[in-house]
Amino acid sequence: NHKCLIVCFILLSGGNTGIGKPTALDLARRGARVILACRNKQRAEAAVCDIIKGRTEDGLGMIFGVNHIGHFLLTHLLLERLKECAPSRVINVSSMAYRWGHIDFDNVKTHKALRTSSSFMQTVKAYCDSKLCNILFTRELAKGLQGTGVTCYSLHPGAINTELSRYANPIIKILTRPMTFLFFRNPVAGAQTTLHCALQEGIEPLSGRYFSNCAVMDVKAEARDDATAKKLWEISERFCGLS
Repeated sequence: NHKCLIVCFILLSGGNTGIGKPTALDLARRGARVILACRNKQRAEAAVCDIIKGRTEDGLGMIFGVNHIGHFLLTHLLLERLKECAPSRVINVSSMAYRWGHIDFDNVKTHKALRTSSSFMQTVKAYCDSKLCNILFTRELAKGLQGTGVTCYSLHPGAINTELSRYANPIIKILTRPMTFLFFRNPVAGAQTTLHCALQEGIEPLSGRYFSNCAVMDVKAEARDDATAKKLWEISERFCGLS
């Protein structure tokens, strides 16, 4: 039970499936006007999401573009409105997988991607890199928003049994099913830390921090490095045509 803020308007990306769906439903039940930002209108209406690979229309690596640059640009476009509506919050869903992430800026500048190979292991590593981006972006955003009434948080929702595995190799799905059943949370449980960051009163002094299990957590050195966060911000601005 979260001690709730009054919530009037929510823009939620990925709200048609996985942990986004119970998050959207919970906020709607509280009286919020919820708008779902989804990649495909028809699939959004059917509450189905697909995994995408390759590159975006702008030539960015898909994981980099979808997991970081898209969020960066959307937040930028909403910033003035968020300030006007303060107190407001920006919440970025990261993952504990950030711990295995690293940002190779030379690679990002040259290839506009976190990794150049599309092999399974490199794709997993690119995902970890993108989750590190989420934390660094949140950290730098919080610095720039001090005193505006807009606060921001990143979080790890936990290991969640969602629809993301439906494109996995059938043999892998069979082999991992017992582990998924025993150790993975369902989407409703996985939505709780997101809801905590969205609704909990009194966490404004923790703007820019990373949460897990509805509690603030420390992060590894690279994820709290201000120089790395600023460098990511600047290259993200260039890719978005903002500088």
